[in-house]
Amino acid sequence: MTTRALRNEGQPESLPNGPGAAAVLSMGVGSLSMAVLAIAADHSPAFKKMMIFYTPTGPLSGVTTTAIVVWMVCWIVLDVAWKRQNVSGSMVHVGLYLLAIGFILMFPPVGDLF
Repeated sequence: MTTRALRNEGQPESLPNGPGAAAVLSMGVGSLSMAVLAIAADHSPAFKKMMIFYTPTGPLSGVTTTAIVVWMVCWIVLDVAWKRQNVSGSMVHVGLYLLAIGFILMFPPVGDLF
């Protein structure tokens, strides 16, 4: 180990948890955005037509592409903002809750309720 990696009395320096929290929270936001976009495309003919990026796959192409863009933009913005910070562990919990909500909404019995 180098002296740079060691702090007081041989303790290794801790890494910030911001980048990991950014990844988990953006995963939840991406999952929820996919579910919301899919529900919106199912229930709105105008939105459904707008989401057709590639005709053979229909609106699924636009829904997935848009959700991926939302996920990546969210991840990049949060990673830059939290790169060297320690953030609250509740951000990870929020990300996991959003992931669970998005996952549940993607199933037809639940998604069709809206």
